Amino acid sequence: MPVRQLPEQVVNRIAAGEVVERPASVVKELVENAIDAGASRIDVFTDGGGRRRIGITDDGSGMSQADLALSVERHATSKLDDEDLLQIRTLGFRGEALPSIGSVAKLAITTRHKSEPHAWSLSVEGGAKSDITPAALGLGTRVEVNDLFYATPARLKFLKTERTEAEAIREVVRRLGMARPDIAFTLAGEERAPVTWTAALPGAAGRLTRLGDILGADFRTHAIEVRSERDGVVVEGFAASPALTRANALGQYLFVNGRPVRDKLILGAVRAAYADYLPRDRHPVVALFVTLDSREVDANVHPAKTEVRFRNAGLVRALIVHALKEGLAREGRRTAANSGESALAAFRPAFTPGSGAWAGNSAGNRAANWDWRNSPSYPVGARPAFDGAALHAFAEQGQSGFDVGGPAADVRLHEQPPAADLIDRPLGAARTQIHDTYIVSQTRDGLVIVDQHAAHERIVYERLKASLAQNGVQRQILLIPDIVEIDEATVERLLDRSEELAVFGLAIDSFGPGAVAVRETPSLLGKADAGGLLRDLAEHMEEWDEALPLERRLLHVAATMACHGSVRAGRRLKPEEMNALLREMEDTPNSGQCNHGRPTYVELKLSDIEKLFGRR
Repeated sequence: MPVRQLPEQVVNRIAAGEVVERPASVVKELVENAIDAGASRIDVFTDGGGRRRIGITDDGSGMSQADLALSVERHATSKLDDEDLLQIRTLGFRGEALPSIGSVAKLAITTRHKSEPHAWSLSVEGGAKSDITPAALGLGTRVEVNDLFYATPARLKFLKTERTEAEAIREVVRRLGMARPDIAFTLAGEERAPVTWTAALPGAAGRLTRLGDILGADFRTHAIEVRSERDGVVVEGFAASPALTRANALGQYLFVNGRPVRDKLILGAVRAAYADYLPRDRHPVVALFVTLDSREVDANVHPAKTEVRFRNAGLVRALIVHALKEGLAREGRRTAANSGESALAAFRPAFTPGSGAWAGNSAGNRAANWDWRNSPSYPVGARPAFDGAALHAFAEQGQSGFDVGGPAADVRLHEQPPAADLIDRPLGAARTQIHDTYIVSQTRDGLVIVDQHAAHERIVYERLKASLAQNGVQRQILLIPDIVEIDEATVERLLDRSEELAVFGLAIDSFGPGAVAVRETPSLLGKADAGGLLRDLAEHMEEWDEALPLERRLLHVAATMACHGSVRAGRRLKPEEMNALLREMEDTPNSGQCNHGRPTYVELKLSDIEKLFGRR
């Protein structure tokens, strides 16, 4: 087949395939044009998920008659002062958006520049341009796109449902709204009730206001301000505490020089920074803004401009990790799900009138029709009675059901009043231990319940990290090596990583097929279960790959060792031991949660307790 020049319309439709993937792509390109035009207000309207109609109106600088004629020509742009593609300071610069949209849809542009006495209008249908005619419009631009992909009906088959496409448009506007809190946005359409985000004040406070409007009040409550700067690169924004997480990474919003991006480098840095705080299956919610010289980042990697490439990727990653870790450490205790409100939501009962049922209202912990009489705690012989709104007293013969036995630790409140110097400490003075697992301490204005295993696990983990950073982990040589029998595949996996384990003071050797000899263990762990520790380490190593940084692998080892070397649930502690654990928690960074992301303690103020009993 001979080589031939493609017609202009075919060329435009090929280009449209790269730029206009779906209705949300059209909205993105047009809203970015409005932002580049200096708009202070942008209104977005869609119909049929953007398939039937998209309308974008802004109060930006607008275009003159001559500029309007050029705007629908391929590779015509007002975003570049010269041909230097390394100096890109705007969101759009390719000059392909409007001609690409016009080649696959019915495009109408009405615009007015301040130098013009009136507005001008132009339409493009399937690549065919109309004459420019006078029109009526205030300063700014209005762009309407009707019958998207009518000129390329095959593309319609690949679109999702109208609801899905509408949600994709909403996500695009949300991201652009987060990037520019100084601009007011309105999003309306048949698929949704109108949403308006008013322009926010400049600075961090205004940015948090916009993020709270878009991401919800929960994010505003849990948001931690983060910032880091070096060599002209600035990383700033807000990160949610580990108490607020998602089941996927869709709650991570990343911006580079005001451009929303999905960059693997930044996502990896966020995951690394939160590794010590969250369970494996949970993801943080963050909004990070990276600002640097335009010459240090390539925004021309992808036609949709959603990917970037950094000249110094290592510096950007290091700044993100440092900013997040510093912010999380600064708010270490607040970052856990240990507030009074969280505790109240966990066990506050809600009575359902007429159903004779009590149901917990904490994220569906119990079914709405749960009957408390089926509870294991329901006293034998008691017969509840309802007077329509309140529960009467239990029958007298059922009172024996409340006999719970003696205390789990010998801490008699009337004999050992809390020391004045301890009760004013953040975690108070230990008063008792229940179920040989939880420490109850008293503060000046409330009480604290501590999970002794989770708390000690964090303490041991932080000690291991500190010891490793200073002079290496101290070892203890076993008088008689501990022989652990495991399958051959696991033995090979452990021996392959023996050097990394040795960094943390765990020295192992092969002891024939299917066995490992443990010769040294970290001193911090005391008498550890070598068999259980090695099996857990092997399970973690099975998930590793060579791309996982050595630092991250070492921290996985430290976290596993800390779990095996901490105080176990079920161990009875003396009052002195409980108070010592509380003081260690107060001096340990990130003590609000264990290495797996679970809270180490729950704090209830007296006001919270009074709410439970209806006193306020």
